[in-house]
Amino acid sequence: MKLKYIGLSVLGMALVLLYFFVNPSELDILPKCPLYVTTGIYCPGCGSQRATHHLLHFNFEEVLQQNVLYFFGLLFIGYYLTITSLNFFLKKNIYNYVYHPKTPLIILIVILLFWIARNLPFYPFNCLAPN
Repeated sequence: MKLKYIGLSVLGMALVLLYFFVNPSELDILPKCPLYVTTGIYCPGCGSQRATHHLLHFNFEEVLQQNVLYFFGLLFIGYYLTITSLNFFLKKNIYNYVYHPKTPLIILIVILLFWIARNLPFYPFNCLAPN
């Protein structure tokens, strides 16, 4: 069990180092989005590799330009970790809305709307497409 966590940690650090030193915009060694390559349609995750590279360099404006949903996903994860940590360390019982029964439905609706909007070819929706 311990070996599994060590392996996952090493893999995670290797990915962080890869995305820190390799700009996905400049090299073709990283995988491309199969949906975009085959259809020309941006998926909700398109631009996330470039956003990760820019996030590791603290370039938040570029993160937003690559994928706005990625940024909000990070905020969502930050919210979850904050509430979980407060409850654990301070022995609180703050309600975590991540566990609300309607949260998955709301997330699905947001992702679908973002997916549609970023593929519309006119302003302001074309600003959602990755650069």
